[in-house]
Amino acid sequence: MAPSFEDGNSLFHFVVRDGNGVKGLVDSGISKVPDQYIQPQQERIDNQNGISHKLPPIDLSKLDGPNHDQVVEEIASAAEKLGFFQVVNHGVPVELLESLKDVAHKFFAQPPEKKAIYCQGVSPSPYVKYGTSFVPEKERALEWKDYINMVYTSDADALNHWPNECKEVALEFLNTSIKMVRKLVEILIGKLGVTVEDSRIDALTGFKMVNMNYYPACPNPDLTVGVGRHSDMGTLTVLLQDGIGGLYVKVEEDIDAGKKGDWIEIQPIPGALVINVGDTLQVVSNGRYKSAEHRVRTTSTQSRVSIPIFTTPKPTEKIGPLPQVVEIDGVARYREFAFQEYMNNFFGNAHDGKKSLDFAKHDSA
Repeated sequence: MAPSFEDGNSLFHFVVRDGNGVKGLVDSGISKVPDQYIQPQQERIDNQNGISHKLPPIDLSKLDGPNHDQVVEEIASAAEKLGFFQVVNHGVPVELLESLKDVAHKFFAQPPEKKAIYCQGVSPSPYVKYGTSFVPEKERALEWKDYINMVYTSDADALNHWPNECKEVALEFLNTSIKMVRKLVEILIGKLGVTVEDSRIDALTGFKMVNMNYYPACPNPDLTVGVGRHSDMGTLTVLLQDGIGGLYVKVEEDIDAGKKGDWIEIQPIPGALVINVGDTLQVVSNGRYKSAEHRVRTTSTQSRVSIPIFTTPKPTEKIGPLPQVVEIDGVARYREFAFQEYMNNFFGNAHDGKKSLDFAKHDSA
């Protein structure tokens, strides 16, 4: 018989404090979603009304051939209009991507006590955090997701501190993706019509994290969300989806795939990686590139994993619109700030669309 979680505190302790996570909740035998996970009506994801769209992937190998300029235009256009695109021939072996999904499932399949050792406050390493939802203490409704977050400082630190079950595969994913990220950032900065030093481009991706997200099968997916509406705080995110899907992106201006205000599902493409623009790139480009608002639905049939790499500036880095872009545009749409301040604001609040970007606007100082 499943335990009773009528008392909100007992559920919070079981899921969050004791490290059982959503998976522990499901494994306990619940037959319906607890009240604490039921989203307000306006936050629920209506599958029937979402537009499922297989974004044509961008072939990065063509950057080295006669179609180079066309591919550059495709990348910049996607970053300007939707803030999301998929890439193939990206340099990350497809076999590695399959291994990543396998080790993610294996990590979350472990007994709760094996994962709970990485909970905040008890984790043996400041570079590793196991958790659930996003900011459980501040959320009106919890998100149906468990995760392990691994901060990169060096290969040696990763191999010493990241969980044994996934550290080697996760590190290889990060190391084989970074060259692609660097190339994409160079292209996008170049398309702004400005020239910046290599050190400035490096600074935009100086801090890196790998997450493994786990979305257990949910008895009432229509009442919950895997991740609520938000934009990412960094420069670029690289995301590996599994074959189940469930990633929805909000359209900010009319495109072939949908009209402004629509939510479109980014259908998984075997072997592809999803790239999305973060708030930092929107600020640096003075609003030219769009950090896309996105969210994740749950499913009743299968548990789902996704593995993102978040590339951000280092916390000490000063972030603001590039001066040359401001000169071209005639106005600075965002202020300058230390990235640590942005991180504190981002992680100090529940997901709420693109509200985090308000912090970067002049009237928030």
